[in-house]
Amino acid sequence: MSTPSDLPAGVDPAGEDVLAAPPVPPQEPVPLEEPADGVPPVVETERALQEAARAVAHGVGPLAIDAERASGYRYGQRAYLVQVRREGSGTWLVDPIAVPDLGPLDQAVGAAEWILHAATQDLACLAEVGLRPRQLFDTELAGRILGLPRVGLAAVVEHYLGLRLAKEHSAVDWSTRPLPEPWLRYAALDVEVLGELRNLMGVDLAAQGKDEWARQEFAALLSWAPTERVDPWRRTSGINTLRSRRAIGVLRELWYTRDAIARERDTSIGRVLPDTALVDIARAAPRDPSGLPSGHRAIRRYARQWVEAVTRALDLSEEDLPPRTLPSDGPPPPRVWADKDPVAAARLGATRAALTAFAEEHTIPVENVCSPDPLRRVVWSPPAERSVEGFAAALQGHGVRRWQAEIVAPLLVAAFEAHPDA
Repeated sequence: MSTPSDLPAGVDPAGEDVLAAPPVPPQEPVPLEEPADGVPPVVETERALQEAARAVAHGVGPLAIDAERASGYRYGQRAYLVQVRREGSGTWLVDPIAVPDLGPLDQAVGAAEWILHAATQDLACLAEVGLRPRQLFDTELAGRILGLPRVGLAAVVEHYLGLRLAKEHSAVDWSTRPLPEPWLRYAALDVEVLGELRNLMGVDLAAQGKDEWARQEFAALLSWAPTERVDPWRRTSGINTLRSRRAIGVLRELWYTRDAIARERDTSIGRVLPDTALVDIARAAPRDPSGLPSGHRAIRRYARQWVEAVTRALDLSEEDLPPRTLPSDGPPPPRVWADKDPVAAARLGATRAALTAFAEEHTIPVENVCSPDPLRRVVWSPPAERSVEGFAAALQGHGVRRWQAEIVAPLLVAAFEAHPDA
């Protein structure tokens, strides 16, 4: 005889058909609008900084930390507000322009773990004011390793806590003084829930067997620094429309002139002159202001500087002009591998396919298992010892973490065995 628990859905114990229960609609996230302790005053004096440092030193557990920059408004990526929160010490909002040395706060934190979201966005500007972590947990990177569909802070907070975090002030000019109260409330809320978020994500990382992966990724961030780009002017949008080395040389001079103007005015480069206008001047290459293209007021405002930059470039000898492209120290683009080395192309394809399958099985973006560049380098120029150990060492030589190498090296061995040398 069937018990009620054995019956199919839609049938009651008496054998009568009943309506199936309607699906439970997803709950709307609850807006997070006010910090638990209210909006704290901004720390703007050395005395207030010492008070904040004492409070943080007497707190317990990890430190939630964030920084607000004025990207798109000011030159560079300096911090204009630093937010910290620790259990037992509350939330503190610090103005690093008024108190530029936050060393007392760094000493107060000591070796306690930092909790940040998207650490690489803030580590450099925090280091500039004397704040450097000894250990950290990055909630954005943890979200990627966990395979979350969206890893922005608002999305992660909603996923784990069912809270809606307002983000309407994320792109404002944080160099504004005094900072409006709604902006300060937003800033305080950004660190309000990082501690709880970190704990829940830590549980999930352990449950998925990814906690060691995360630990190694977080440890690597402790020595992270922004990459110094060679010839940063080559990233100018539209540079590919310039056909001659002379025009590219003009663009180079114009780019550095614009950078100097932006630095002097303490404004973002794009607010001085957009890339499209810079390319237009390079294409026209006038030796006097009358030949400058129209369309942007900054062209006329800094006419003398633009013409001087053009003249410097036009007077360069051929041997001093920059090459149209920089030589690469890596393998050729994968699209030409089939023609240059079909065996290498087959090995790369096989490794990529196996790597994609692994990433899908473990719900993690494939690029977080192994970045494309080191993989291509090792396939194109394999180690002499084509074993798991040999490939792992080669990968780690290109910056791949140990946990990643342990996954990818066996896939490379299999690919090389399936596609031996001709």
